[in-house]
Amino acid sequence: MRLVRNRRIKYGWLILTVLLMFVTVRLAWVQLVMKHQRVPGSRHTMVEASLIQRERGIVLDSGRGHFTDRHGQALTGGLTWAAVLFPVTEKELNDSQTQIDRLAKILRTDAKHLKQVWGKQKEPRLWHGKNAAIPLTLTKDQIRQIQELHLPKVKILPYEQRYGNRLSGMQWLGFVSGQRKESLFYQDEPDITGTSGLEKTLDALIRGDGSTIVYYPVNSGNEVIQDLKPMVKAPGNPYYPLRVVTTVDAKIQQGVEQLTENAGMKEGAVVVLDTRNADIVAMVSRPFYNPESIQPEDGAWENRGIKAKAPGSIFKLVTAAAVLEQGLSSPDEVFHCDGEYGKFGLSCWKEGGHGTIGLREGFAESCNVVFAALSERLTASQMQSAAAALGFGQTVGWEAKDFLGLPALRPLDLEQKGTIFSDKANADDAGVRVQTGIGQRDAAVTPLQAANAVVTLLHGGVKTRPRILKQIHYANGQLLKEASPQAERPAKGGISRRTSSILLEWMEDVVQDGTGSTLKDRKWKLAGKSGTAQVTIKGRPRNNQWFIGYGPVEQPRYAIAVLVENRSPNSRNQATDIFGQVADLLASLESGSKSSSAGSPSES
Repeated sequence: MRLVRNRRIKYGWLILTVLLMFVTVRLAWVQLVMKHQRVPGSRHTMVEASLIQRERGIVLDSGRGHFTDRHGQALTGGLTWAAVLFPVTEKELNDSQTQIDRLAKILRTDAKHLKQVWGKQKEPRLWHGKNAAIPLTLTKDQIRQIQELHLPKVKILPYEQRYGNRLSGMQWLGFVSGQRKESLFYQDEPDITGTSGLEKTLDALIRGDGSTIVYYPVNSGNEVIQDLKPMVKAPGNPYYPLRVVTTVDAKIQQGVEQLTENAGMKEGAVVVLDTRNADIVAMVSRPFYNPESIQPEDGAWENRGIKAKAPGSIFKLVTAAAVLEQGLSSPDEVFHCDGEYGKFGLSCWKEGGHGTIGLREGFAESCNVVFAALSERLTASQMQSAAAALGFGQTVGWEAKDFLGLPALRPLDLEQKGTIFSDKANADDAGVRVQTGIGQRDAAVTPLQAANAVVTLLHGGVKTRPRILKQIHYANGQLLKEASPQAERPAKGGISRRTSSILLEWMEDVVQDGTGSTLKDRKWKLAGKSGTAQVTIKGRPRNNQWFIGYGPVEQPRYAIAVLVENRSPNSRNQATDIFGQVADLLASLESGSKSSSAGSPSES
């Protein structure tokens, strides 16, 4: 019996010794080898993770790349100062009632709300205020007042705001979404992803190399250790984040946004292109959106500048181009318009008609009867060919293959092709061609395509792909990649220089003697084409109003397309008015730019 007991004790000690040796070896392995390996599912090593358990972090900058306009003016990102509130106990709040009252006033809230929010916090948080999408930006005076309160649980830190909490017409820029965390505790950095616009199409390039985070040491009770200094962790790569230079001019963009606001424009878009290379100088979409507070269901985040809509009479550029190229009419041909076409249920917009009218005058007056007759002469393929030569029925935005490791890059997110004939089988029907020829039925055009068609005519039929992406730079300013302009010579069936010249002259007539005559007294001499498309929205008859054109006529500098959607029938063409206002804005900015250049000292 005694022998059995001794044997059990012996085996027990042996097993315990083996277990202790295993634990010792395991601890040694962890301390010497595994401490520098990443924790599964995390970007931190075991040593870093153990430290983070004793820290509370605030994300000051996501590390994402930023966007600028063509002159280097920032479109995203801005350093502000914000208050960070660390967790407090109910007793601490009650003991500091006087200071809390003063702090609430400084933070533009009431003491009850401040105590309610602050008392529930388990982690440090940037102060937002009531229903605010972004942290409250503090003024110098507010910062001074907060510091005078000497509250150890309130810190003032610099914070990078990406957009600012405001409405914008820059839907082409887009927005980000994901785990936009401000506070960190033993977890990876926030996972932010571009969801629309350039934020989405360039997401793989501008994600950056890590966030900038300030960590505060805490004790076992989750209290900030005031005697220890906070530590800032930031990526040390001098090349990242990247900086994206767009072709947009911020002054023009903001000016056009304000014009549409003053005009009471509710739905639509304005596109301004540089006539020299088709660069997008401004693209405004209404209604405006707030990139910090996206409501997916309201659709305000969608860029209407690249969404296809019924074009109305601006499509008569296509019909006229096709007829001239095919030799099916001449500028001197005469027609008779009595207000009714006599078939297909088509009538002219002018009651009683235009009487005897030539083709050139018919274009200026936008006579439906003239263009219905012309459309019947064309085949569907001839009309389709002319539309394609002007960039309709296809995406026109700049694109590239094998761009910085991306197999394909199309900066304009969700750009639509539009349509000429939705059903090719019906395109041979004369009634279909007639309705299409005046910009109705299935014809659909984007404001970007419309503005680019004007640039194509100004270039004698040479199509150029509009850019919004100009350059990508490293963080140190070094150029990484240029998005070179793209132009293509007109192929067979394109628009000739002669036809382009004729159409540009006819667009001058529109302003001088036709449907755009209200634009005659603007700062620049202008040329263009008006359009009104009849549409049905929620069962009600509505109009899409257009005006596209260029200016100044003597030396074209900008091509402009204005679309105002969902207007009541028989209402004044608001697009024409806005077109004139945009042209005046451009004229004023150009004049100011030249004056500044003239007034500056010349280089020797």
